Amino acid sequence: MTAEATPSLVEDPAASGAAGSGPEGAGRALRARTTAAYLRYVAGKLAGAAVSLLAVLVTSFFLFRLIPGDPVKFMTGGRPVSAAQIAAYRREFGLDLPLWHQFTQYCGKALTGDLGTSYQFHVPVVDKITEALPNTLLLTGTAFVLYTALGIFLGTRSAWRHGGLGDRLNTGLALTLYSIPSFWLGLLLIIVLSVGAGPVPGLFPTGGMESGGKEGFAYAVDVAHHLVLPVVTLVAVEYGQTLLVTRSALLDEMGGDYLTTARAKGLRDDLVRRRHAVPNALLPTVTLVFVNLGRTVAGVILVETVFSWPGLGGLFYQALSVPDLPLVQGLFFVFASAVIVMNTLADLLYPLLDPRVGR
Repeated sequence: MTAEATPSLVEDPAASGAAGSGPEGAGRALRARTTAAYLRYVAGKLAGAAVSLLAVLVTSFFLFRLIPGDPVKFMTGGRPVSAAQIAAYRREFGLDLPLWHQFTQYCGKALTGDLGTSYQFHVPVVDKITEALPNTLLLTGTAFVLYTALGIFLGTRSAWRHGGLGDRLNTGLALTLYSIPSFWLGLLLIIVLSVGAGPVPGLFPTGGMESGGKEGFAYAVDVAHHLVLPVVTLVAVEYGQTLLVTRSALLDEMGGDYLTTARAKGLRDDLVRRRHAVPNALLPTVTLVFVNLGRTVAGVILVETVFSWPGLGGLFYQALSVPDLPLVQGLFFVFASAVIVMNTLADLLYPLLDPRVGR
């Protein structure tokens, strides 16, 4: 028998290594492919967010120059001024430059965090935003926590007992409140609960954030008192959307075989809902939660205006009336950026909730 025909009794080291690493090697290769796919997914989402921010930067510059009104006339307070004075104002704020030159200056400064100087307040736009941001976060953040928790809780209950009396009442009320304009509901609450109507006395302030002259715990109670009506307005209008999305997503999961299997194993209905059905129905709700979270930075312009709340929404309305172009542009960029960033974070969170996403 020749050497070529005789099977080798000595294993090839390379073949031995490949065979010995079978399951472990396959596991490492799978993890490497999964990581690479996730990194490509993250890179794509970040690139999309960067393009969106650039588009917002361009839009915020050109969009608000379509607003009628002359900022210089506002800055002069309607007083008769000479042509030389008007030219000096335009030169001071760069309004005498060609539009393309103004745009390049705006983009260059915005990329360094400089959003310009407010025509109204003669302070940097960033300072005005920083000053009003905590007030907006207090109002919209409180409302966000309440209407998100309420919407998810009632949405899961309605879906799990769909068709029942509670489901019909919850869905009907949510649809009704969701269709009501927030400013109209706010005005109605002011009339009934602030001014007083018939036997109902005025219980809450008509607007503002504080009464003034209070400190410490008394100040906190005063702010909370002013907070009630705008928060109730936002919760009443916004919770219905979360309820309906959660209910719809959970209803899609109700017929899954895995739920039948869980019940067949003897799990209580409540555990089947909390441990199996709800986590698998979270993706649409997570998207909505992150979008709403981005909107907490923007505030709600109409509600803040109706209740004279000193936040970013009220500041935006005030800037539009001039028009205060740097302030309007800066606020619009901050509002849109907050939504884009939160949407991107939601996209990056999806693969952690559902490993099928991003592969």
